[in-house]
Amino acid sequence: MNSSTVVPALQLKDVSKSFGSVLALRDISLHVDPGTVTCVLGDNGAGKSTLIKILSGVHKPSQGQLLVAGQERSFESPRDALGAGIATVFQDLATVPLMSVWRNFFLGNEPLSGVRPFQLLNAGFAKTTCREELLNMGIDIRDLEQPVGTLSGGERQAVAIARAVYFGANVLILDEPTSALGVKQSGVVLKYILQARDRGIAVVFITHNPHHAHMVGDRFYLLNRGALTNEFERATVTREELVKAMAGGAELEALAHELESSAPR
Repeated sequence: MNSSTVVPALQLKDVSKSFGSVLALRDISLHVDPGTVTCVLGDNGAGKSTLIKILSGVHKPSQGQLLVAGQERSFESPRDALGAGIATVFQDLATVPLMSVWRNFFLGNEPLSGVRPFQLLNAGFAKTTCREELLNMGIDIRDLEQPVGTLSGGERQAVAIARAVYFGANVLILDEPTSALGVKQSGVVLKYILQARDRGIAVVFITHNPHHAHMVGDRFYLLNRGALTNEFERATVTREELVKAMAGGAELEALAHELESSAPR
């Protein structure tokens, strides 16, 4: 299919966000296609948190449009965004560490059986479904009864991703999912990002790590001080070019020269 005929799963058009006299985002336009990974890169203070909150329904844009599957939408809350198929996995993962894996998987959406008002938690269905959905994502957790807090950081991220996929996410927004992880666990999370992409989900990967972004991304947006400074397609940018663009190009070269000149001889 010609990419020009694809209707973006999620799109922003000239979106700005102000908090009083502070302009947090300025004229942001981006689109996220189904079955792709779109990376939004930026350092601390670039505006990534505000952007996530607009996409996930926490904040409304001060100006501009937010479109879902080609239709303009205005979210009153994160629940509205979730109802539109937009799921956000924040850094804290919204899990209860001492609760079992399967209970966390269905947290807030517990399956019930029986007749109201005497319905009970259908634990058998919940456990079976949880295991099947995790396996569908390539996640094999031996004991679903273990507290989710005993899993590694990468495994907890994977459970959160599988949960979002199961509950019907068409757009999956990941807030710095690899920021607190080591190399091996980051690789686990990146693998599951690709698993979600391959299931046709539009993934938005928010990160400050250009190396991780380039490993999985199809499109890259660079955010700096609330504005988009660059946009790249995977076929037209190398990892080194992405790192250089994010670091500021000329500023990075000037820093390298300064460090070389001050190095001990």
